Amino acid sequence: MYPRISDFFNDIFGTSFCLPIQSFGFFVALAFLAAYLVLARECLRMQNMGRFPTRKVKVMKGGPIKELDIFVTFALFGIIGFKLGLMFEDYDIFCSNPQDAILSTQGSFLWAMIAAFIAGGIRFYQYWKHRNETPQEVEEVQGIQQELGTITTIAFVAGILGAKVFHNLEDWDNFSADPIGALFSFDGLTFYGGLIVATVAIAWYLTKKGYDAWTFADAISPAMILSYGVGRIGCQVAGDGDWGIDNVAPKPGWLSWAPDWVWAYDFPHNVLRRGVPIEGCEGDFCNHLVPPVYPTPFYEILMALMIFGVLWMLRKRLPYIGQMTGLYLVLNGVERFLIEKIRVNSTYHIFGGEITQAEIISSLMVIGGAVIFYLASVRWKRRGTT
Repeated sequence: MYPRISDFFNDIFGTSFCLPIQSFGFFVALAFLAAYLVLARECLRMQNMGRFPTRKVKVMKGGPIKELDIFVTFALFGIIGFKLGLMFEDYDIFCSNPQDAILSTQGSFLWAMIAAFIAGGIRFYQYWKHRNETPQEVEEVQGIQQELGTITTIAFVAGILGAKVFHNLEDWDNFSADPIGALFSFDGLTFYGGLIVATVAIAWYLTKKGYDAWTFADAISPAMILSYGVGRIGCQVAGDGDWGIDNVAPKPGWLSWAPDWVWAYDFPHNVLRRGVPIEGCEGDFCNHLVPPVYPTPFYEILMALMIFGVLWMLRKRLPYIGQMTGLYLVLNGVERFLIEKIRVNSTYHIFGGEITQAEIISSLMVIGGAVIFYLASVRWKRRGTT
């Protein structure tokens, strides 16, 4: 396990340096980047097909920047310098737990002023250099491509908020014991919570901008499952608790070619510090699980990438709007429902049985996806283009 990116390089090259970059956060960022690149390509294809409208808008080009931009730049970089100053003043403490350092009230006023005056000064120079220029009105053709930056920001903010809220609903006991700590902790993100909240927020924004939400849902479906798979790499590498139930059974013969950790893994040096101490280990992350468990994040990585491959191959073969969305919901729901059978999770007691939050949502996704695919194929044909 590599809680920090530097742990990986230290293990490979025998070094001992520290980088304040958590593995889980790194792969979450990489997941958003992968989703953005795939979505941008698919949106461009669908825009060229006429599924996304374009419009001519008049924009102002050139001229001096706003005085407000100078103030915002000054304030923003002042805050960044205030927090990152901790890294320069006490790098070891900052690197060992960057989350606590960033979320604390501690900071460096010296570095805040340095960063603010450098960034604000550069912005002021730009203002002064162009202060006498007259802005010109030009006409541009804009479409869904110009909205992707805003959409990605909405997805990130709404997704993180939704993931935190649903995780705390799923782990109510810990939330009740420490609600503030649970809300502001970097640990514990429920994918489906983020998916639901981000979907609602993005659908509202697209409708407001005059785009068809169902068309965009088709475009983003392959990107979503790819992002999920890349994000799960962070879960596997960091050991963030999304592992499976205890697995003490011997590795089956049909897996004899694979390393032992594919069947049962003890997640050594996991970021949550769960399990028992590792003999002879020194440092922040020196625990491993006993007995070992199913490495469910690894299984989900494989399944998510396979689903992405299927959706990517079929994206030009599904002629009607809504079919891709329905298929994505079905395949993603089936994948998550199956993995829940061997995954550690909180359960709800319903009608005398036990079921997890993810099983409830994934079941609804399968049913809803099947209905959407049927309606898209039979009732909504007029909305699509072949």
